[in-house]
Amino acid sequence: MEPAEIKALASLLDELDYYALLETKRGCASSELKTSYYALSRRFHPDANRHQPDDVRAAAERVAKRLTEAYSVLRNPKRRQTYDARLAEGTDSLRIQLAEAEAAADKKNLEERMGATPNGRRFYTLAHGDIDRGDLASAARNLRMALTYEPGNGFFKQKLAEIKKSLAGA
Repeated sequence: MEPAEIKALASLLDELDYYALLETKRGCASSELKTSYYALSRRFHPDANRHQPDDVRAAAERVAKRLTEAYSVLRNPKRRQTYDARLAEGTDSLRIQLAEAEAAADKKNLEERMGATPNGRRFYTLAHGDIDRGDLASAARNLRMALTYEPGNGFFKQKLAEIKKSLAGA
């Protein structure tokens, strides 16, 4: 790659979202992301540009680091979902820190498992206590109540199905 191209790309990094940087489209397969990342990282790797002047090497290293950041976010489905949501919101920053992406994914996972609404959490906690005591009928009732507040909660649905299966087998 020409030195001027490397420097130009490095100057545009803050204007490119991760998909544009990796030369892919939103919704692309993870295999496409991987292929693109590996091809680009070989092109911008500092060792591949060691013969370049210092300023060009520094620009190539900056691009390589941003490529790694982009791939680290987009290869993980939860981080990718968080990033896509930020892009859809029109957030000014096209970057997302890995810790921020992880925190958002963890919060969503916790909300899925424990409930996103106060009443959903309350009834799930009651159901959990019922399960611990072996009172599956009460657990099923409390999970149905939790689902009235959070009808889309897949974890609650899964737990209720498990309990119904246990009750049917008993």
